[in-house]
Amino acid sequence: MNQGRPVPTGLAVALFAVALVPAALTVASPTFGWLALAMNVAVLALCAVDFLRAPRVDDVRASREVEPILSSGTRNAVRLVFERLDEGTAPLRVEVRDEPPSTVVSTGHRQSLTLAPRNTAPSRVTYFVTPPSRGDAHFGDLHLRLSGPLGLCARQVRVPAARTVKIYPDLTALSKEALLLARSSDAPSERTVRRRASEGREFESLREYRPGDDYRHIDWKASARHANTLVRTWQPERHQPMLLLLDCGRHMAGKVRGRRKLDHAVDAALRLARVGLDAGDVVGVMAFASDVLTFLPPRKGHEHLRLITESLYRAEAALEESDYGRAYDFAFARQTRRTLVVLFTDLVDPDASSALLTRTLALRPRHLPVVASLLDEDVRAAATQVPEEVQDAYSRQAASRLEAEFRRTASTLRDAGALVVRAPAQGFGAATLNVYLDVKSRGLL
Repeated sequence: MNQGRPVPTGLAVALFAVALVPAALTVASPTFGWLALAMNVAVLALCAVDFLRAPRVDDVRASREVEPILSSGTRNAVRLVFERLDEGTAPLRVEVRDEPPSTVVSTGHRQSLTLAPRNTAPSRVTYFVTPPSRGDAHFGDLHLRLSGPLGLCARQVRVPAARTVKIYPDLTALSKEALLLARSSDAPSERTVRRRASEGREFESLREYRPGDDYRHIDWKASARHANTLVRTWQPERHQPMLLLLDCGRHMAGKVRGRRKLDHAVDAALRLARVGLDAGDVVGVMAFASDVLTFLPPRKGHEHLRLITESLYRAEAALEESDYGRAYDFAFARQTRRTLVVLFTDLVDPDASSALLTRTLALRPRHLPVVASLLDEDVRAAATQVPEEVQDAYSRQAASRLEAEFRRTASTLRDAGALVVRAPAQGFGAATLNVYLDVKSRGLL
C-alpha cells in the first residue's frame, strides 16, 4: 500500500523557527539549549502524529477528465475530480499538482481545494493547456498532499493517472460558423466573396426576374411557357478535384507567432478541406519533404475529412530540403483530370523558390496551381523600419532582400497563370479560403 511521504507544512516550519530563539540564547545559559531541544522534539512528535492521522491515498478518489483529442494553438480544458471515501466529517485540505505534457503551455495545474465529507457532490478544479503543435502528448500522474488534522504535516501521495492524448490541428476552426466569422473578420473582400458564391457555371434553378438581373440569364423559353420572366441561377460546379500539398521541409520549421509555419499551414489546409468537401468537391492531401510522407488521393465525404485530419496531426517539419519534383511526380502519376493544386510552402528562399517555380509552372495549363505562403510580419517590419544601429541596418538589408525575392517569385508565378496567396498567421486560413471561393465562383476550373 502506498503510505506516501511526510511533508511539513508552513506552520511546522514556523514552530521550528520559534525554537531557534532559545537555541540562540544557549550562549547565555545552557538551560535555553535544553528548552530548544524540547521544543524541537515536541514539534517532531506532533508532526509524526499528524502524519499518521492524515488521510491515506485510499481515502480520496482522484481522476482527470480530458478529451482524447486536443486542439493545437487553443486553450483546452482539463478537469480534476476529487471525492472523499473516508468517514471523516471535518473538511479536508488538499493540494494537487498535475503532470501536464512538457510540450504544452499550462496554467493552473497546481491548485488547492477543500473537500467536503463523504456522500456530497464531488469537487472539481479546472486548468488549461495550450499545445503549440500537433502530435501525441503524455499526461503523467496526479500528486496530492493530504493535510493532517493538526495542520503540521501532510501526506504526499501519487495517484496513477497517466494517459496519452492526441493533439490535432485547431478543430474549433472547422465549424461553419467559425469559418464565416474568420472570413468576415480576416478578409476585407468578404462582401465580394459572398456575392460571387452564388455564381458559377452549373445550372441550379429558375426564379422570377428582379430589377438588376443580367439579361443574358433570362430563360426565354421557360418565360414563354410560364407567362412570366424567369432567369437562370447558377452554382459553382461540384465534384471537382482539389489537391492540398504541404511542404514539410526545413523552410516550414521556422516559427511565426509562437507556432511553426507548418502548424499554421496544416490548420489552413484542414479548413480548406472542410469547405471543399462541404461544397461537394473531392479533396486529396499530400505531405512531403525530401520524400513523400503522406498521400491520400482525392475523395469526398466527411469520413474522408477524418482520414485527412488523422494523417496530418503527426506531420512534422524536417530539417532537409524539399523535393518538389518528386512530390509532383508522385501526385500526378495517375491524376489526369484538371485539378486545383494548393501548395503550402515558404517563398523566401531563392534557391528553393527556383526549383519550385520550374515544377509548379509545369502544371499549367492542365492544372490550376495556387501557392500559399505565410507572411512573417517581423521580416516585413525589419525591411521597412529605420535602422538605429549598424546591426539594424544589416537586418534591414537581409529582410529587404527576402521581400524582394518573394515579390519576384510571386510575379513570375502570377504571370504564368498561377495564383499566389500571402497572409499573416491570423488571416492565413481565411485568405486561402477566399482564393478557393473565388476560383469556384469564377469557374476557373
